[in-house]
Amino acid sequence: MPLTIEGAAVLHQMFRIDWSRWNKVDAAQKQSILAQAKTLLTKFEGERSALYSMLGHKGDILLVHFRPDFPAINQVELDFAKTELFEYLIPTSSYVSVVELGLYESTQKIYNELMEAGVVPHSEAWTAGIEEKLNMQRNAMAPRLFPEVPEARYICFYPMDRRRGEDHNWYMQPLPERAKMMHLHGMVGRRYAGVVRQIITGSVGLDDWEWGVTLFAADPLVFKKLIYEMRFDEVSAVYAEFGEFFVGLRYHAADLEKLF
Repeated sequence: MPLTIEGAAVLHQMFRIDWSRWNKVDAAQKQSILAQAKTLLTKFEGERSALYSMLGHKGDILLVHFRPDFPAINQVELDFAKTELFEYLIPTSSYVSVVELGLYESTQKIYNELMEAGVVPHSEAWTAGIEEKLNMQRNAMAPRLFPEVPEARYICFYPMDRRRGEDHNWYMQPLPERAKMMHLHGMVGRRYAGVVRQIITGSVGLDDWEWGVTLFAADPLVFKKLIYEMRFDEVSAVYAEFGEFFVGLRYHAADLEKLF
C-alpha cells in the first residue's frame, strides 16, 4: 500500500432551509436568531470554517470545517446544533474525512532504503524507520496538511472510490504501476495550479466513500474543464467511481441575512 500522511479533520455539512417554518417567524425573532448564528459562524470562520449557498436541489447551505482533530470537529457539530437557527434547518447530507497526502512517489523509495539497510519488513525497526521518514514529510508539508479555507467564490465537493470490479481492480495493480498512473493523473491537476485549489481528503473507514475532493475556484466552469480533462487519463477512465457533486457560492457570516 502507498504511504500517506494525514492532517486536519474535515466535515462537510449540507442543509435545506425549512422555508415554510422560517417564513412564519416574525421579523424581530428572525433578527435575533440570525444574530446568534452570525456570532457563532464568525467564530467558526476564524477557526477554518466556511459557509456556502448551494446550487440545485441537494440543499441550501453547505458548511465546510477544517479542524486539528476529530474531537474539535465534533464540537463544531454540537455548537451549531445548539443554535436557534438549527431548528429551521434540515440536514440533507454530510461527509467526514481527513486531509490526506498520498506518497506514491516516495513510498517505493522508502521501502527500498529500508530493505537495502537489512531492515525486516513489518518489524519494529521497519515501523520506526517508516515513521521517521513520515515525520520529515509531515513537517515539510504542514501548510498543506492543515490548510486555510481558500477565499475563492465557488466550491465543488464530491466523494470518490477506486474501482474494485472483476475486470478492473485498482487494489490488485502493482505499486509501481499505480504510482505511474497517479503521477500522470497529478500532471493534469498541476496544469490548473493557480486557477483551482484542490484539497484531497481520505475517508476509508470514516465515511461511505474512499476519498473526498474539494475544489475552490473563482470561476465554476473551471471545475467542469478540470474534471472533464481528468476523465481521459487512465486512473480516472478505468479506475474511478464518483459520488454526488455539490456546488456552492461563498458567503461570509456577516452576509447571513442575504441567505435568509
